[in-house]
Amino acid sequence: MHQPSRRFSPLKIALFSGAIATTATLSVYAPVWSNSLRTSLQDNNPKILVDEVWQLVNSEYVDGTFNKTNWQAVRQDLLSRNYTSREQAYAAVKQALEKLDDPYTRFLTPEAYAALTDQTSGELSGVGIRLELNEKTNKLTVVEAIASSPALKAGIKSGDEILAIDGKPTKGLDVQQASSLIRGKAGTLITLKIGRSGQKTFDLKLTRATIELPTVRYTLKQEGKRKVGYISLREFSSHAAEQMQRAIKDLDSQQVDAYVLDLRGNPGGLLNSSIEIARMWLDSGAIVKTVDRNGASEQPAANRTALTKLPVAVLVDGNSASASEILAGALQDNNRGIIVGSQTFGKALVQSVHSLSDGSGIAVTIAHYYTPKGTDISHKGITPDIKIDLTESQAQTLGSNPTLLGTKNDPQYTRAIAILANSSVAQSPQR
Repeated sequence: MHQPSRRFSPLKIALFSGAIATTATLSVYAPVWSNSLRTSLQDNNPKILVDEVWQLVNSEYVDGTFNKTNWQAVRQDLLSRNYTSREQAYAAVKQALEKLDDPYTRFLTPEAYAALTDQTSGELSGVGIRLELNEKTNKLTVVEAIASSPALKAGIKSGDEILAIDGKPTKGLDVQQASSLIRGKAGTLITLKIGRSGQKTFDLKLTRATIELPTVRYTLKQEGKRKVGYISLREFSSHAAEQMQRAIKDLDSQQVDAYVLDLRGNPGGLLNSSIEIARMWLDSGAIVKTVDRNGASEQPAANRTALTKLPVAVLVDGNSASASEILAGALQDNNRGIIVGSQTFGKALVQSVHSLSDGSGIAVTIAHYYTPKGTDISHKGITPDIKIDLTESQAQTLGSNPTLLGTKNDPQYTRAIAILANSSVAQSPQR
């Protein structure tokens, strides 16, 4: 956990939230109140929460005019109210934040904050299965059992149906509700009733464990005479960099000739993770530039620790956001990789996320970022070097059959392979 100092560093506590999901590094916020104010608030705890939120926005928000709002007056209004419940305080805080007209600066209920913490950590405590609600059967169905998980070790397979959880029938439950029942403290027992094609239903007793979620998937592909390392990065979690390192080293040991790095659908994640991963591909050059409301900037750069100098094509789409755009922009501006696909999302803001005194949280936009060449991608995104958009039919096919990604049935991937075959294009020198 990080205790922010009076002058915070966006690069230490920042996150990038994307088009689909939000991930974050977390910090503990110590509110600063006068003794008189603390005494006046002691009998009304919801006001403590309200003032925590106000102070964080007041000290960190990227726009010093607060969207031309009198932020001091907002505080007076918030503290003048009487709150009879936390829910009333939550509603007041959300209403106040709406004045900023910034969807990324937002209040998180304890439940939402806990979910975000799990997502950011890149791990969870459970049995290690990914579920979907099958459209045809309307039953909770296993998509996959995660590697080294209790579920995989117990023999749970893709296509298995979860009919009951600790005796509670799953009929009528959605994926999120079922997942919350399956998750629990590592070391505790859970019983799943399994339905499997061609067999009678059976109960399976499992012991929950802490599981590292795979955010990097990779495979070696033979494309003509060339060996291509295909790496898909789903999110920049706290484990993403170490997983990326393992992928590159393993593929390098298999003597690949080039790489395809797939960032499609990647909504972003931790800033430090994106910087670490950029350094694995980039031997020199700036990675990103962040600027806070006082004009202070930071510009992390590559530090000659690249794991490979082989040609790389980067796949992006409209859901490649935030940290994905940082990585793609760094490789593009430094002439290190060829960007292939559709225009990216265009999220050029940095947030910090803080836990609050009652277990809730707040995300605050603290800085704006630019690509190494100074390009502002806000609401515009990154323009690929080779633009190729999927048709609606192609997108639906790949969306419903993810195993087709990175194959000859994937037009953006096949275009990337064709580009990599042209060595003069693929091996553009770094500046």
